[in-house]
Amino acid sequence: MQKKTRKERLIWLDIMITLLTLELMSYFYYGIRSVFLAGICVVTGFVAELVSLRFMKRSFTADDLTCTSDALILALMFPAVMDYHISVIAVLFAILVAKNLFGGRLNMIFSPAAAAFVFVLTSWDGQLLQYTEPHVKTGLFETPTNLVRSASYVFDHTGTFDHSDFEVLLGNFSGPAGAVSILLLVVAAIVLMMRRSISAGAFLGTIFGTGLFAVVTPMVSSRADSLKYSLVTNMVLFSAIYIVSDLRIAPKRDYYAFFYGLFIGVISYVLVLTGAKENAIVIVSVLFTPIALGFRHLEKKIDTAEQEHSEVNAGEAAVTAAGEEAASHE
Repeated sequence: MQKKTRKERLIWLDIMITLLTLELMSYFYYGIRSVFLAGICVVTGFVAELVSLRFMKRSFTADDLTCTSDALILALMFPAVMDYHISVIAVLFAILVAKNLFGGRLNMIFSPAAAAFVFVLTSWDGQLLQYTEPHVKTGLFETPTNLVRSASYVFDHTGTFDHSDFEVLLGNFSGPAGAVSILLLVVAAIVLMMRRSISAGAFLGTIFGTGLFAVVTPMVSSRADSLKYSLVTNMVLFSAIYIVSDLRIAPKRDYYAFFYGLFIGVISYVLVLTGAKENAIVIVSVLFTPIALGFRHLEKKIDTAEQEHSEVNAGEAAVTAAGEEAASHE
């Protein structure tokens, strides 16, 4: 148990390090406003976790620090100029409702950040889907002006993406504060998979499902462009890492996790293709909660059957050994 607990804390640390690098890039493009927003979200998440645990009569441990990573994930899914009060409400919903209402970190149903994002999308979509251009620095309490739609929205509706590959890699296009830094996200995905801090099966399944359909049923005339832009827009890469591949949610076995991610990747791509639904993968990840739960339930049954089988084999081996020993004495 102690080893498992330590592993959970190391996973949280790995996740936080990669998130902080994304936040640093966000600061480069959008200034101190982005950092301040992230700070508000993290502090709100921490306080909400403390209050929740107090009501549940539990003590706060290092494992409960996942509330801060959930809050930071949510902040990076927001525009850098998101209203503070909406951000606070969103984080409270993520921690109090989406997480602790169902029993806390040991009984996760869906990603708190994803659930909160969908909640904000249904209530304040105008605030959520309007962005400043990169390199536009907004003051801490300044009202943002000249807001634009994301590059994802433009691509979904027109099939055009007026940015060079170099700009794409560096995240120099409009969109959520932390979900556009493609090069950093690729590095984060590789590092987290190598350290087993995310579900490799779920991540690869999501990328494969999205990429496969982007080639088979392309959104634009060029299949290569369809593949490339389908993976870098609509928070696909970010969500594949921090939401779909969350070890608290995804199936434990990579085989099942792959198909779980595959279904999410395919359905979200179809929604973007047919309805131009921006950031559809976040919505689908929440809706596909029953599939994740079904896979995990199946895994428990398999584990139980394997344990019973091993116990039976051990018992038979013990009986055989006892019989052989008795025969040797005779």
